[in-house]
Amino acid sequence: MKQTSEKEQETVKEKVINRVLLGLIITLLAIIVFSSIFYLRSSRPRMQAKKEAIEIAKKYADLKKVEHFYWFTRKNTYFSLTGENEKGQAIAVIIPKSGERVKVLDQKSGLTEQEAKQKIMETHPEIQIEKIALGMYENQAVWEVVGKDSNEQLNYYLLSFETGKEVKTITGI
Repeated sequence: MKQTSEKEQETVKEKVINRVLLGLIITLLAIIVFSSIFYLRSSRPRMQAKKEAIEIAKKYADLKKVEHFYWFTRKNTYFSLTGENEKGQAIAVIIPKSGERVKVLDQKSGLTEQEAKQKIMETHPEIQIEKIALGMYENQAVWEVVGKDSNEQLNYYLLSFETGKEVKTITGI
């Protein structure tokens, strides 16, 4: 039987360690690549909807500067934008998914996103706001506010864009 020297044993150990490290690096790179691909593919519809909504808002509402984009779905889907028009006025643009009948609102005549959040925080201080979106419900512009209470239950509020009054409330989901 042939005995291996300490140098040969160390060389074998180094090769094993190098192979393990290489395997770990390849595995981590594969995870990063696949995660990136998954993220990009999953966010593509939202990015495409935003791009199309901006084009429509520029054409029909003279939208110059975009501040926020919202995706609102109830019976119908709406894409909404807030920002400024060519004259520097604060506006909100609500676009049905079909692209027809674009609604342009003067922000001065209704609630801003921050004001809608403030209304919910005042009337429902126990709610932690998770999501807010602008859209249409029963032919009126509304802010949808979704939040969680201390029991981790979802609560859903629709606030009138014009008055700030609760149009619809669903709690404890």
